[in-house]
Amino acid sequence: MIDIDKLGAHEVAAWLRRHPRFLQQFPDLALTLVVPREQGSASSLASYQLEVLRDKNRELSRRLHELFALAQENERLSVRTHQLTMLLMRQRSAADSVRAFAASLAEDFSGDLIRLVLLQPVEGLAEADWWQVIAADDTRLQPFRDCLATGEPLCGRLQPEKHALLYGARGSEVQSSALIAVPGIGLVAVGSRDANRFFPGMGTVFLRMMGEALTAALARFAD
Repeated sequence: MIDIDKLGAHEVAAWLRRHPRFLQQFPDLALTLVVPREQGSASSLASYQLEVLRDKNRELSRRLHELFALAQENERLSVRTHQLTMLLMRQRSAADSVRAFAASLAEDFSGDLIRLVLLQPVEGLAEADWWQVIAADDTRLQPFRDCLATGEPLCGRLQPEKHALLYGARGSEVQSSALIAVPGIGLVAVGSRDANRFFPGMGTVFLRMMGEALTAALARFAD
């Protein structure tokens, strides 16, 4: 019995000489073996081709890992968005729906600071620092007119006037935000202490779905 751990380079080389078709059985090894370039043009060309293949293989592996991580994140968000929707369906009042929505954003979606701006009062919702009522025609909402009209979420570092209205005295704690505009209802801001947590250009599909879930939940209790 040969002790594999004690095999040296000469033994491996001798074995390969006796099995010249070894790489045909395991072609992936050719992408990791280092072929010398100083033994003539033919060898250099083969080495160059292998380097190109290795570079492509490394790039494909990197992209595969990125896609896998993105798929995992999307699956996580999909599950949590579904759980949020089911949670809202179980609520017995508009006030309970708003409270459940805010709690889920803080706990399940890792929001450091949750803020809601409602266009109309919600019966039964006790006064608290995480929500405020501002009428739709209030000039303070002017910076949010476009997103309130389109319902398009925003991500990144908000403009100073938006930032100040949403977070007030605790604005210095927030380095990036996800802003969910819910037409007819108001604004939902998820603030993070991480400047890279929310950034312009990131996907907003799930944010839009959350806003739609809140709209549907509150519509159940509309007069």
